[in-house]
Amino acid sequence: MTEVRLVNCIRFNKELPGLRKPPIPGELGEKIYQSVSKQAFEEFKQYFKMIVNEYRLDLTSPDTDKIFEDYLRDFFFGDGIKLPDQYIPPENKL
Repeated sequence: MTEVRLVNCIRFNKELPGLRKPPIPGELGEKIYQSVSKQAFEEFKQYFKMIVNEYRLDLTSPDTDKIFEDYLRDFFFGDGIKLPDQYIPPENKL
């Protein structure tokens, strides 16, 4: 039986299950590991997928790694979600 590690999630301001390991190496990865829940990180991944698609980022480029870190930092420790200027939300399908 695996013990669930709880964190006081900075995004949802409550105690939730945390990540199993830092998402990236270094200080930012450790900070996220200590203060971001698994749920919040999944939310960020969906957000960044939209950024990749809107800006047509090359996921093999080191420049995209830097962009990823910048968006990570802003999403959790900065201004939060910023949509691209040209972003048009998809219509809700009922």
